[in-house]
Amino acid sequence: MKYTKKISIFLFALALTLNVSFLPVNAAPVKAPEKKIEQAKYDYTSVEALSLVNNPKLYLNKRIKIDATFDKFSIIGLDYEPAFRDSQNYISFLIKRDDVKDHQIPLSELKLMVKRSYAEKSLLDLESGDKIEIKGKVFSTALNDPWVEVEEVVILSPKKPKVAKPAKAD
Repeated sequence: MKYTKKISIFLFALALTLNVSFLPVNAAPVKAPEKKIEQAKYDYTSVEALSLVNNPKLYLNKRIKIDATFDKFSIIGLDYEPAFRDSQNYISFLIKRDDVKDHQIPLSELKLMVKRSYAEKSLLDLESGDKIEIKGKVFSTALNDPWVEVEEVVILSPKKPKVAKPAKAD
């Protein structure tokens, strides 16, 4: 009896070491539940850029969508402590004011921050004058200005291509 207990303990330990299952042969193995990875889709509120600038607190922590005209890339607002976005990881850009028709004036009150990794992949073809759609979240109203973390930029209509002048023949 003394040896049977030791032998059964030894066999049990050996079975654990060899990863032997004590389940019946016809038992179905238990599968871990599959994780579904879904890309988050958000509802964006369409807003005019000037309405956002005039009432930034109405849109704080909300996702917004703006149709605008791209002006240029910038560093405005980066590394500002109350609405911090690191200039190593982000770049900002400006859009043109749509309330001034006879001059090209950027809407500098609207701080648009986009991750550099996204900009380097998706925004290389942007030119001043391109019509774009901006989707993002208003993350701050520091200085009573809207600060938007841009999640997506779609080029609606590119600026008209320049007509190439024919080369002069000698």
